[in-house]
Amino acid sequence: MTNSPSQERLRRWRLILGGGAADGICGQDGDLETDGFTLETADQGIDKALEALYDCDGPGESSSSDRKGGLGGSSPKVARWLGDIRRYFPTSVVKVMQQDALERLNLRQMLLEPELLEAVEPDVHLVSNLLSLSNVMPGKTKETARIVVQRVVDDLLRKLENPTQQAILGSLNRATRNRRPRHNEIDWHRTIRANLKHYQPDYRTIIPEVRIGYGRKRSALRDIILCVDQSGSMATSVVYAGIFSAVLASLPAVQTRLVVFDTAVVDLTDLLQDPVEVLFGTQLGGGTDINQALAYCQSLVRQPQDTILVLISDLYEGGNQTEMRKRISSLVSSGVQLVTLLALNDDGAPCYDHDNAHFMATLGVPAFACTPDLFPDLMAAAINRQDLGQWAAAREIVTASP
Repeated sequence: MTNSPSQERLRRWRLILGGGAADGICGQDGDLETDGFTLETADQGIDKALEALYDCDGPGESSSSDRKGGLGGSSPKVARWLGDIRRYFPTSVVKVMQQDALERLNLRQMLLEPELLEAVEPDVHLVSNLLSLSNVMPGKTKETARIVVQRVVDDLLRKLENPTQQAILGSLNRATRNRRPRHNEIDWHRTIRANLKHYQPDYRTIIPEVRIGYGRKRSALRDIILCVDQSGSMATSVVYAGIFSAVLASLPAVQTRLVVFDTAVVDLTDLLQDPVEVLFGTQLGGGTDINQALAYCQSLVRQPQDTILVLISDLYEGGNQTEMRKRISSLVSSGVQLVTLLALNDDGAPCYDHDNAHFMATLGVPAFACTPDLFPDLMAAAINRQDLGQWAAAREIVTASP
């Protein structure tokens, strides 16, 4: 039976506000009512699922409205709740509710139980939570966690791999086109296509007035270093950075390195063939020493003019800020193209150190947050040495001002 528009509004408000003595919505016969409106059986199940999460201050504790809710410490109860929300709500809502459960009800412990982990809808936030708990996971749970992480990685690769490859390779082709190539550098396919209008029927040949070449013969046309802050506030950015690093590493036209850091620096480049191993190689949490990380990355630079260094950090320096700024200035002056991302995720406006972002801007290095769907285009713009400030402005991305 379909509700009228007014009944549907009542139903939605009833589910939002909840029931019970706090708002005078409980009917005498035990049914849930609002001014004569009664929730149907299916809606009562939805109401209970919402009540367990949003009507409680913590596990097993009732809220100030005296309504009973919460998932408590019972694994079967949590498992049933996870199953209920997947039945009642779309996947996008389920992911939000799971994240809220972890934050509001302190249910991170549930991620240490394989049976519960199997019932969770996997997403980037779940992966970041799993990575932060990886050191305390029992062996059996870690096996399940790897399966969950693999599902998220595979899903992200399906969405991000092809756009990234097309953007990067297309940009490299444009950036390295050579109009005065040596004989062994000529791209014959493009040269022939460009000179078809000069075909000579009498000689049955083409006069190549324009020659197009591959450019310099190097094992890689660009060196890309991703330097990623793995402090707790950067959790989802670490996940996306790991995925993109693996995709970039699959392109022979670029030489990709992945460096993650907190107060220590770890080079994960050797793991890039397996994104799951990359993610489990990170250690979310801890402090931040950007200067030390940049010092290591600087040691990797072979040809500054062909190097793109992507620093993904909220710029809260826990080490030597003065030395960090000197090192940033040195990298920029040497010709390294520095890209500063305050976040690489869909989580909205990030919290960051405005003073350090302002310093970056004075060097001509705009600092801004980037969503995963825009990252391939950003890297293509960097390869073409476009003005990244203008690139961001064209997409209405707010950058730190100088």
